[in-house]
Amino acid sequence: MTAKRALDLALGSALLALAAPLLAAGALTLAAQRPPGCALTRSTRIGLAGHPFVLRSLDTRRLCLDVLSRLPHVLRGDLSLVGPEPLTPDHERAGTPNEAGARHWRQELRPGLTGLAQVRSRSGMPWDEPALLDQHYAEQHWLGLDLAILAEAVHAPLRATLRGLIHRGKAPLSDTDHRLRGYSAAE
Repeated sequence: MTAKRALDLALGSALLALAAPLLAAGALTLAAQRPPGCALTRSTRIGLAGHPFVLRSLDTRRLCLDVLSRLPHVLRGDLSLVGPEPLTPDHERAGTPNEAGARHWRQELRPGLTGLAQVRSRSGMPWDEPALLDQHYAEQHWLGLDLAILAEAVHAPLRATLRGLIHRGKAPLSDTDHRLRGYSAAE
């Protein structure tokens, strides 16, 4: 067993144990609000060595329940905590000749709940295409990078939530908010 897989099992188990009550409440709420069978999404994804698996997750974006509901896939070995995004079979087959190499390295890595492309997309910085970031991760991955990505994946949403709580009801300041009454830019 590799250190990465040991981290997946240990941290994935702990996170699932902590999130279980929240996931159960979310699943019950969704089941009560939707027609039978509509609380979960199911989609076929391509995993390690090109093996397909059915990815199941809660159909919501609140409190990241959809991501947390994928933790059983981490324990089963379909997913890792950190890795490239799991692709659908159609996306895996589609592409240009330049992406042929990308499909090859994807089969050598277990896809992840989060990854370099996901945390970079939330940073607001202009980055290249997610596939290039995933390929960079594939070439450079090591346990320290995984830990940094996990820390950023947790830190960014918490920071946004705290910012929303602190600034609730306050409008963002503009450059005209500090001007004296009667001031005109035309003067």
